Amino acid sequence: MRPPVEQPPAPDATTRARRPARVGWTFISLYALSYAGGALLFLAPLLVSLALKVNHLVGLQDAPRNLALVTGVGSLLSIVSNPFFGRMSDRTTSRWGMRRPWMVIGLVGGTTGILIVALAPNIAAVLVGWCLAQVFLNALLAAQVAVLPDQVPVAQRGLVSGVLGICLPAASVVGTFLVQTFDASDLTMFLAPCLVGATAVVVFVTRLDDRRIDPADRPPWSLRELLGSFYVNPRANPDFAWAFLSRFLLLMAYAFLVTYQAYYLIDQLGTAADAVPHQIFLGTLVQSVALVIAAPVTGRLSDRVGRRKVFVVVAGVVYAVAMLVIATAKGPGGYLAGMAIGGLGFGMYMAVDLALVVDVLPENGSAAKDLGVLNIAGALPFALAPALAPAVLAVSGTSYQVLYLVAGACALVGAAAIIPIRRVR
Repeated sequence: MRPPVEQPPAPDATTRARRPARVGWTFISLYALSYAGGALLFLAPLLVSLALKVNHLVGLQDAPRNLALVTGVGSLLSIVSNPFFGRMSDRTTSRWGMRRPWMVIGLVGGTTGILIVALAPNIAAVLVGWCLAQVFLNALLAAQVAVLPDQVPVAQRGLVSGVLGICLPAASVVGTFLVQTFDASDLTMFLAPCLVGATAVVVFVTRLDDRRIDPADRPPWSLRELLGSFYVNPRANPDFAWAFLSRFLLLMAYAFLVTYQAYYLIDQLGTAADAVPHQIFLGTLVQSVALVIAAPVTGRLSDRVGRRKVFVVVAGVVYAVAMLVIATAKGPGGYLAGMAIGGLGFGMYMAVDLALVVDVLPENGSAAKDLGVLNIAGALPFALAPALAPAVLAVSGTSYQVLYLVAGACALVGAAAIIPIRRVR
């Protein structure tokens, strides 16, 4: 699944012309809960339960390779699904609105896929269920993100975007808590987060005064236009290319961590398998608290000094230090310390990276498409990291220490990739 830094698309001309009215805290609260609910649906399996399910089916020795297959294929599908369903949502002329039908379709299809994973008797069934979940949950997320430019005026988008940014770490904490609370069986471990997340989405769907378009105003559609959604010329836009590379590498480090932390806890730290959900909950909690503290402070400081690059570079270095602490940890205390440091680094990065990226967007009037290309840098690591990790583990003799040192190196190179950017200080 796409990682926890997906950014809302820039408003198109139709949206700007609509000039939405100011929204109140009731709308903001329901929207945030829905956004967190959608994130909860895929984060709970991604952080904990999917790895444990694979481990239950094949054992610890074969689990990394099989998990790589499942998450890798699912992430590749998410790269295609999100922009595809976003385009479909933009063209929907239903009397129920543009976004609500796809939220419902995505919710039903996604929860069906997760149910298949929960009941799967073998890896093939897990793969089918997770791929189904990835495709349809991306339909849900694409429609949810589009609500921001549809419903929120420009003057309030910073506020609402900030609230939505807190939803991802909050969903991570809630998801890991629910998994460790309902881990008596595979079914309850997967369905408890689904029930909570789906409830939040449904409440928002029933209250949303959705935007509608006339069939005559439907945007054009062509295969060439769709394929163009995945590309920005790096020669013509080198600053954007460097920003893309930096995000890709930093998210690669994050993907190595979250995809394999269950097996790291079992193999390197000797955590009992039935204690893993609780340990990951604690790690996610300290990481999220540190992230929520660091992000607003860093964002305000960046605005005040008028600089972006230095904060992204420092964020990458801090995250590399976190990977080093986790790689060399001898017990749960070292793991939790590394997760807290990682939360500080990732919070700094999330607070400044979007502002930097907006400053280096190509000046061609296609901001929404270009931000969509940037989102690939957030999704692609979750396809590549599971594919690369088994090779690293095989070469290193199943050393998770080496794996997380590689993750730290990715973070350092990602930090260095920001330095050549010229349009931003």
